[in-house]
Amino acid sequence: MAERDYGFWVKLATRASVTVAFTLIVVKLWAWIATDAASMLASATDSMLDGLASLFTFFSVRYALQPADREHRFGHGKAESLAALVQSALITGSAMLLLVHSAQQLWQGSQVQQADLGVYVSLFAIALTLGLVLLQRVAIRNTGSKAIAADHLHFQSDLLLNSAVIAALLLSAYGWYWADSAFAIVIAIYLAYGAIRIGWEAFQGLMDRELPEDDKAQIVAVLRSTKGIHGWHDLRTRASGPTRFIQCHVELRDELSLKAAHDIADGAEQRLRELFPDTDVIIHMDPLSAVPQPSAAQTETNPASAVTPADDTHRPQ
Repeated sequence: MAERDYGFWVKLATRASVTVAFTLIVVKLWAWIATDAASMLASATDSMLDGLASLFTFFSVRYALQPADREHRFGHGKAESLAALVQSALITGSAMLLLVHSAQQLWQGSQVQQADLGVYVSLFAIALTLGLVLLQRVAIRNTGSKAIAADHLHFQSDLLLNSAVIAALLLSAYGWYWADSAFAIVIAIYLAYGAIRIGWEAFQGLMDRELPEDDKAQIVAVLRSTKGIHGWHDLRTRASGPTRFIQCHVELRDELSLKAAHDIADGAEQRLRELFPDTDVIIHMDPLSAVPQPSAAQTETNPASAVTPADDTHRPQ
């Protein structure tokens, strides 16, 4: 995939996301003032969070894509996780305010005004969001961007949210006045749950959590199938934005020349980069004689411990 194509789709998707989000904020706030519906306020709140999230994505993706420089040798990928953590805190706070407002309105028994206006606005929001979701799907297919994929998932949930708002307004119009506030409370809880989940994932990214087990299993498969590698240890992985980092020590025969050992390690690094694009791979070469071997007692206790599919250590028998 050409770098220019990647930049084109990422920028197009983020600009469209920001434009849609802020358009819906204006329209829904106007509809909330006209209808005084708690569910419409919930929907407007969600759109404001979408706008904030889209802005964070807009700037963080551009910053994260900047190449490493003298002051940031590992790149700028953690900007995405940091932005997501800020988003999580803001979304949680907004959800709590919405919960209090909706509970108060439910207690007071306020009635919805001009419910049909709210329905029309929600239908407009569904149409606009659907167009954005389809555009994001094309962008993801052409780039594989995780940031766009996360934004795509969030806007997909908005399609259900707007459908719920329509249901609440229609029920309120037929005399079920409690439905509006009840739906808003459910939406507030949903927003808080999503915010906590986003925050937890962002925190794990900032704490350099290991790559998923499926990815580690593929890394181990490359090491195992590379001719000349007789074992490995200290396999460490992490991700920073769109960039993965893989480090490990490989165990080679003592009699190999430095050039031969380098070629083996370089071949493994190249295969890993082909398997995982945008990956920083560092492989250290160790002679077999310098690698501590497992004791006979350890092998007898757990014979399978010498080779583990996605473990960070492999010892020759």
